[in-house]
Amino acid sequence: MYDGRKIIPGLILFLAVLVSPFLYSASSGQAATKPDLEKPAQEKACIESTDFMRANHMELLIQWRDDAVRNGDMTYVASDGKKYDISLTGTCLKCHSKEKFCDRCHSYAGVQPNCWSCHTAPKES
Repeated sequence: MYDGRKIIPGLILFLAVLVSPFLYSASSGQAATKPDLEKPAQEKACIESTDFMRANHMELLIQWRDDAVRNGDMTYVASDGKKYDISLTGTCLKCHSKEKFCDRCHSYAGVQPNCWSCHTAPKES
């Protein structure tokens, strides 16, 4: 009923493909190092805590997009009660460098955000 001559090699091939990324990573002998991010010199704190921004900045930007474009609300009230303009280029990029902060972290994480499909990428100096 079962064809063991096809199932067993198929399972072995499946497991080999499944485990190969881990074996490759272990054989390279080095772990990925965290990116060296250039933090803003003029500001000591972001609009929210560092932990919050690491985990939720994309959700925050999506919320900002919806609030600004769909609802016309251009003000964000942070958890500490401070108000900020809802603006990627005017608020976030006023402090952070796209190349030296955003791009380095996104490259490390292996993600390609779609911010620049609507926004004009800033010219770095």
